[in-house]
Amino acid sequence: MVKKREDRGKVKKSAEKPEYKLDGDYFSPIKSYHDITIENIRSSIVNSRYVQILLFLTIIGGFLRFYNLGYNSLWLDEATTYGVSQGSFFEIWQTSVTGEFHPPLFHWIVHFMLYFGHSEIVLRAVPALLGTLAIPVFYLIGREFRDKNVGIISAALLTVSYFGIHYSQEARAYSMVLFFSSLTILFYLWALRMDKISHWVLFGLFSALAVWTHYYVLIALGVIYLHAIISFWDRLKKNIREAKNLLIAFCVMTVFILPLLVIVVDRYFILSASSPTYGVLGPILIQETIIRFSGGYAQLSWLIAAVYFMLMLAGITCLYYENRNKCLFSGMYLILPLVISILLSSTMTMNPRYLIFLLPVYFALIAMSYPLVFRLIPHRKLLYAIIILIFAINVPLLTGYYSTFTKEDWRGFAGFLESKTQDGDLVVLVPGYMVQPLDYYYSNTTDKTIETGVYTGKELDALYNTKGARSMFVIVTGDITAANPEGDAISWLTGHTKMLQQNTGIYLLVAG
Repeated sequence: MVKKREDRGKVKKSAEKPEYKLDGDYFSPIKSYHDITIENIRSSIVNSRYVQILLFLTIIGGFLRFYNLGYNSLWLDEATTYGVSQGSFFEIWQTSVTGEFHPPLFHWIVHFMLYFGHSEIVLRAVPALLGTLAIPVFYLIGREFRDKNVGIISAALLTVSYFGIHYSQEARAYSMVLFFSSLTILFYLWALRMDKISHWVLFGLFSALAVWTHYYVLIALGVIYLHAIISFWDRLKKNIREAKNLLIAFCVMTVFILPLLVIVVDRYFILSASSPTYGVLGPILIQETIIRFSGGYAQLSWLIAAVYFMLMLAGITCLYYENRNKCLFSGMYLILPLVISILLSSTMTMNPRYLIFLLPVYFALIAMSYPLVFRLIPHRKLLYAIIILIFAINVPLLTGYYSTFTKEDWRGFAGFLESKTQDGDLVVLVPGYMVQPLDYYYSNTTDKTIETGVYTGKELDALYNTKGARSMFVIVTGDITAANPEGDAISWLTGHTKMLQQNTGIYLLVAG
């Protein structure tokens, strides 16, 4: 006989208010990985509204991340990923030691992906997949903050997040950073609550994987360990052995990242050797991070950012009255990395995407405002309305995202360049490292041109004086101000060239 829905999965009475629960008296039979069976999974899918909504969000999120995955051309950083990933495992490691400013893990994974082809879709497939898998992780983090409603709202925010989708469609490590740092937060929160050695070990393991993905995560991990020490302080004063599990987690992480520690120090001194010439520098980084987390630079983004920020403040207020320790963790995790980043921006380049690891806590705090909203609108179906509203306010942003280029169109530019050049012409890129995205789409061997890259006005003048009767085409991007802060390259171009074409921030000039 088939059991009635309300009889299946009952374990205990819930401490939650019934109006907050979409599942009524149903409780999932899956309490730990030991309970993961086909029957229990089927029971949860059939009977739990939360599981059904989460599956829906994950499917929609996956569609949004894989849709039009090859639409944008590779830009400079993605072309760098492609170039580095073509090397052997050892060559990739050597590049991370001497050249690339990121750890090798992502490039090693892309190296394997290149066996399936060299298209933009192949290069971006792993970020899209990990960006999708982060959605259920956000749900679990939100649930750990308070309850399943907070979890679902957090997952919904990530599902249609412009910021999350953008970096899930980029052949860089940021989506992987988000995934591993989210798992790090999740296992830390579980470890704090249950104090199981398995959770502490997995916290240490995912911390290490996050560091192998991006060095900047070390700042977040430092904040987490500081919070752990504060949380355990009273117990540590009575018995130092209370730090055993935390120490195990730290040792697991340290052992796995040991090969990177020397590189981290070396990379920092290289990056801070001279003042930054580009990036988001100073206190404005806070504003820029909130805006980009909330939707980028579309017209509605400022309004959405303001609403999200107010909801975050409401959420952290609610969390303060419900769980002071989680409130402390949230405040430390959001504020300290921002303050440290502002200080570091005086000596090294800074960008909000480096802070993508803040997103799980930022969205969880926004979702934590749910109980306050419920007091104003005490309706059991409020959760559905909130999800619909989240989708509605993000649709205009995503419509613009999928209908316009969000990166430089090197693919289209390469085709135009071929139509203008003749055999033997000079093709000069300023700054010179822009040969990477151009050469993904353009071959000077096929086009029978002479291609080179330069950085200064002096180099441009030398080429111009030796070009003879050949035409000299100069390709310029906005990076010229960062690569040549002295400005002599722009001065030379102003006096010696005229514009032929402008395409999504790429300029084709011809020397007169």
